[in-house]
Amino acid sequence: MLEKVASIVNRYEELGRLLEESADDYQRAAEYAKERAELEPVVVKAHEYETVTRQIMEARSLQESEDAELRELAVADLEALLPRQEQLERELRSMLIPKDPRDERNVIVEIRAGTGGDEAALFAADLFRMYSRYAEKRRWSIEILSENAIGIGGYKEIIFMVKGKGAYSRLKYESGVHRVQRVPSTEAQGRIHTSTATVAVLAEMDEVDIQIPESDIKMDIYRSAGAGGQNVQKNSTAVRITHLPTGIVVACQDERSQLQNRLRAMSILRARLYDMEMEKRQSELESSRRSQIGSGERSEKIRTYNYPQSRVTDHRINLSSYNLPAVMDGEIDEFIDELSIRAETERLAASVEDED
Repeated sequence: MLEKVASIVNRYEELGRLLEESADDYQRAAEYAKERAELEPVVVKAHEYETVTRQIMEARSLQESEDAELRELAVADLEALLPRQEQLERELRSMLIPKDPRDERNVIVEIRAGTGGDEAALFAADLFRMYSRYAEKRRWSIEILSENAIGIGGYKEIIFMVKGKGAYSRLKYESGVHRVQRVPSTEAQGRIHTSTATVAVLAEMDEVDIQIPESDIKMDIYRSAGAGGQNVQKNSTAVRITHLPTGIVVACQDERSQLQNRLRAMSILRARLYDMEMEKRQSELESSRRSQIGSGERSEKIRTYNYPQSRVTDHRINLSSYNLPAVMDGEIDEFIDELSIRAETERLAASVEDED
């Protein structure tokens, strides 16, 4: 680890010199400044680590002193400095682990009703509201890309984009099967029903990130399905894109123009293809591959929302909240924070193993 830190400090100092030399070249200076700014937090932490390490060495040398008072002071200093050194080392290790390049991206969230019929569709709508409220609290914006609503206020499927700094870094932990246990409004005898909805969180990708040849695409144009009367589109504006190599199908019909629907469909397709590639790479690194959204069966769950007990349980970290109304109103940071800590801990452990 210390070798990596030393190389970063050296590069930081080199960039300082290069910045001075390229004062007349604005573009190159901007590139150097950007790289230097990215390295600066590590350098600041490294200098603090170096200072604490030097103070530990000085305190240990004082332990050999014949002066009892100095020895006592040295022991007191070490009691404070050693834990601080360990903490700084952990922080440096964490900073050296490569970050997910998608973390700062906007996200495309796909929610689909699973097992449970209309009740599952209503739950999908509840999840959409939960994420909308979460985005609102973080001052992110929501844009619906595609929806397949049912008449009673639910969704068979809804796809939407969340725009905001770090959206993927927070919402990526929401991918999986969500299960709800409650008494449906149509249930006369008060029996609890179990339904599911699947959530997939995909990072938004630019055309430069994922290039899709025209020959790999089949595009169908058709009329949007409307509610009848004035809402029926007279022109064919809905777009269905089939990615021939993978068989992925994306359909968008909510925009009034064919071009807008095509742009949205291509955005969703790029996100899905990139996610597939990342899953493939991950499966090559791990012995067992975990599917992101599963099949939608009741047994494949990451979180359960139990209405009779006002309890929400995340099964990945065995964490429960007994304030279900708050969770459904977007208060999900408690779960996301714990999942982030667990992921960070696993990455740190892996980095230590790699060094060994």
